[in-house]
Amino acid sequence: MSASSSFASLGLSQHLLQAVEAQGYTEPSPIQAQAIPAVLTGKDIMAAAQTGTGKTAGFTLPLLQMLAEGNKKASSNCIKALVLTPTRELAAQVAKSVETYGQNLDVSHDVVFGGVKINPQMMRLRRGVDILVATPGRLLDLYQQNAIKFNELDVLILDEADRMLDMGFIKDIKKILALLPKKRQNLLFSATFSPDIRELAKGLVHKPVEISVTPENSTAATIEHWLVSTDKKKKPALLNKLIRDNNWQQVLVFTRTKHGANRLTRYLEGEGTQALAIHGNKSQGARTKALAAFKDKKIQVLVATDIAARGIDISQLPIVVNFDLPNVQEDYVHRIGRTGRAGVDGQAISLVCADEYKQLVDIEYIIQQHIPRREVEGFVPHNPLEPSREIRPLKKKKPKKPKKLTDKVPPKSVKAKQADGENGENRSQKQGDKNRKKGNGSSENKASKSNRTRRQNPKHQLAQKPKTTGGRGRPNRGNKAGGGSQSNGNKGSSKKR
Repeated sequence: MSASSSFASLGLSQHLLQAVEAQGYTEPSPIQAQAIPAVLTGKDIMAAAQTGTGKTAGFTLPLLQMLAEGNKKASSNCIKALVLTPTRELAAQVAKSVETYGQNLDVSHDVVFGGVKINPQMMRLRRGVDILVATPGRLLDLYQQNAIKFNELDVLILDEADRMLDMGFIKDIKKILALLPKKRQNLLFSATFSPDIRELAKGLVHKPVEISVTPENSTAATIEHWLVSTDKKKKPALLNKLIRDNNWQQVLVFTRTKHGANRLTRYLEGEGTQALAIHGNKSQGARTKALAAFKDKKIQVLVATDIAARGIDISQLPIVVNFDLPNVQEDYVHRIGRTGRAGVDGQAISLVCADEYKQLVDIEYIIQQHIPRREVEGFVPHNPLEPSREIRPLKKKKPKKPKKLTDKVPPKSVKAKQADGENGENRSQKQGDKNRKKGNGSSENKASKSNRTRRQNPKHQLAQKPKTTGGRGRPNRGNKAGGGSQSNGNKGSSKKR
């Protein structure tokens, strides 16, 4: 089956078919075969697809066709379609997909994210953009600067929605949704349909078409994954040995922390292996250059934190290594999903120490399979890894129940009443005390009130200060002969003499 006939059956235009064929794709993936026709109908979509299944083309291709068929272009500072992504790397990846497939179409596009200067982005938006790919934070910054308007928006796409929630973008997403027109097409793509995702979808999609092509948190059949048990201190040397013995030329390594990524990069460089690190502490320019060098095979190893787990798209990446197991078990699927993409086989190797046994058990539970174990000579651990447990069937997650007020935590209004005195007797007693204080007009009370005013009012103190000091800032004690205390009288007697 040729690329033209297979993709043409989905309703795509000739220009898009040529772009798809130029990329070497022969037939649509399952998510593309279901999502493309559904998007072209104009209906809202909820699609669950694992990383590496071609979901980006599943929404960029029909989006480009709809905008190309529209007669009206975006006005100044306006956009026709918005794609929200959780990370800068993923935003750049989606923008690259739009550019690749839309090269023969008169559809403008741009990408905006943080970590770079905002002024050039504001200047580009002045002429209007048909498709804007953005991260939530920078999009809100641009809106606050009056650099973007949403009154012409027709399509909203949330890519990797589950990752956005994991990264704490829910507040920003709700702010953005409140700014958008009510009448629009909504496309929600996520790796899972968790209860949190469905809760978000309630206020987003209307009578959506649900698409799910792979089981939740399943690993791709094209990926061979296995682990090596070793001690924590031996991990860097073990990784270096695996790279050299197997002659790996392009390896993506995941670490748990930024400092761990930097340490491992320095170690590999010291061993003669070309390596670079990307993580949140790196500037956007440094991250982009490192990723470009890795794609062009100018460096052998790219060490990354989970920030890049869903933002690196290399069609034939052969090897992924988990130097540390992730704390969130679902991230294991997204990490190893960087390899085995577009039907190409790949390997995923995890280096596991005894301290990571709990993470291993959680990962094997979530993927519903045991990860095969191998030993490497010279790296047998002193603290052996315990055998894998029997895998229990997955339980369906229940949505979180709203918190109920209890006697131990009274409402705020009740607390306020307790602070002010719960019964009328306390309140009347306080009022009586105030009335007695107001009625007492003795000179003693007036004097004490005056003294308190002087002590509490800094301006009053400054105004009185010159009267209590003599020349050169010293206290004025009067003349020596008379021992007087009034400064005016002292000054007058000294002048007469």
